[in-house]
Amino acid sequence: MDITLDKKDDQLHAILTVNLTEADYATAVESKLKEYSKKAQIKGFRPGKVPVTLVRKMYGKGILVEEINGLLGKSVDEYIKSNDLKILGEPLPVASDIDFDTQKDYAFQFELGLLPDFELPADQALTVDRHKVTLDENTLKETYEQLERQFGETEEAETAEAGDYLVGKLKKADEEGEGRMVMLPTAKLKNDADKFVGAKTEDVITFDLKNAFDGDATAIAGFTGMSKEEAGSLEGDYTLTVDKVQRTTPAEFNQELFDKVFGKDIVTSKEDFDEKVNSTVMENYDREADNLMNRQLIDKMLENTSIEIPKEFFKKWLLRANEGKLTTEQIEEHYDDYEKELKWSMIRNKVVEANELKVSNEEIVDRTMQKILGQFNMEMTPELEESVRGFADNFLRQENGKNYVQEYEAILAEKVLENLRGKVVVNDNEITAEDFRNQNAG
Repeated sequence: MDITLDKKDDQLHAILTVNLTEADYATAVESKLKEYSKKAQIKGFRPGKVPVTLVRKMYGKGILVEEINGLLGKSVDEYIKSNDLKILGEPLPVASDIDFDTQKDYAFQFELGLLPDFELPADQALTVDRHKVTLDENTLKETYEQLERQFGETEEAETAEAGDYLVGKLKKADEEGEGRMVMLPTAKLKNDADKFVGAKTEDVITFDLKNAFDGDATAIAGFTGMSKEEAGSLEGDYTLTVDKVQRTTPAEFNQELFDKVFGKDIVTSKEDFDEKVNSTVMENYDREADNLMNRQLIDKMLENTSIEIPKEFFKKWLLRANEGKLTTEQIEEHYDDYEKELKWSMIRNKVVEANELKVSNEEIVDRTMQKILGQFNMEMTPELEESVRGFADNFLRQENGKNYVQEYEAILAEKVLENLRGKVVVNDNEITAEDFRNQNAG
């Protein structure tokens, strides 16, 4: 057997050629033919007495192809590993005319996409911003209103009153079609609120949407599903065709509500409830701020890390690896996103190797246990630990270990970002929760 690698001028493409002679595969093929002759059941011959020549005639070509394919796969893998080649995806076979009936010697070629080495930005060379969110009165007010509505009693009313929600289809007054289904919060109306009082099912209300919410693009985007940009550019009249009127009797702030929100007896007073609401809201904003910073960190790493990608090979590999799922046109349309994803995976792998980052089984189990507790709104107690661990173990074994791998990858990704955050300059920017929401809406 002879294997050669021919790198192209850009050093990112290569053709791997594997030359096989009869001596490379003949022994294995003969051995497999003898096995078949012992196991084959052919009419007219006793088991184990089928002549090898007959087995060769009937199954010889199939056995030859199977053995050569196995030999090729093993030899190509070993060559790549022994020569420490960093490749993109898998080798792609180059089409050729092979005649297994007459040929004894074969030449097989594989196209490789080679991944270059690269350097990460120097420590402290990059700067990212992190929002330091503070709670404002308006945000807390909205939080409590949401809790009152979420855990209150909701019923349908015949005629709308101030503060009700109008469910119906919203569209621009001069446009065709039914429009989009929305739940309009009359409590947030700044102007023309009187147009909605007294509304009933099937009423059609014509109003200036932008003026009704005093140009608040965030509020409009919140209930219409529009982007903030789209909501900010609204002009003219809209119509709302009322489907139903919903009225909510706000929930009372008592022990029943405390238990519904945080779990049985987690808080037992209004003071503790207020403190728990504040800390929970802050945790959510801190998490959002961290996620925003992480996305910025990834973008900065991609922008400041020079990595050459074998583009044409990558496109071929994407098409082959996603056969029947992606077309050439779709790959071209979204190629930049695929390339970013590939580059980030290369950066991530380099950070893992350079810093010897690892994930233990205990970390995976602990993370899964915390997720389970979160789903049931519970806190860990000694009595719960054994049963929750059992749920976690069962979940991680499901899907043939797929859930385990997903948790492993998620923890490893967090460790990579944590490592990178320690190597960049982080600027803390103080911002109110309301401004943070408005800045990142849509």
